[in-house]
Order: sequence, then C-alpha cells, then structure tokens
Amino acid sequence: MIRLNVLALLEERSKTKYWLWKQLGMSYQNFNKMVNNETKSIRYDTIEALCGIFECEPNDLFIEADDE
Repeated sequence: MIRLNVLALLEERSKTKYWLWKQLGMSYQNFNKMVNNETKSIRYDTIEALCGIFECEPNDLFIEADDE
C-alpha cells in the first residue's frame, strides 16, 4: 500500500504537524486524516502544496509500506 511520508519529512525538518497544518490552510479534520494515512485520496493541489512547502518532488511524499 502506498502511504504519505509527511511525518518523516516533518521530523527531518524539525517541524510540527501544527506548523504544516497552518501552511496548508485546510480543515484540521482532513489534515489529520491525511497525515495519519486514514484517507483514500489526496488532491493534486495538496500534493503540489506539500512539494512547495517541503521543497521536494512528489515521489518524496510517498512510500510503499506493507500492511500487516
């Protein structure tokens, strides 16, 4: 399963989830579901915003993880 790697990116940059939430300007409920990988989809504009914030490429945002 493909998962968002946002928490690791935040840790690498010594930033908090609250900081990222403020940068994205989305509802906290949707944001929390997104960073905790509890959502089934993510919008292209959100991916673009995350890439801009983290100064990375889209493939840096995702990891392939085994579900157990």
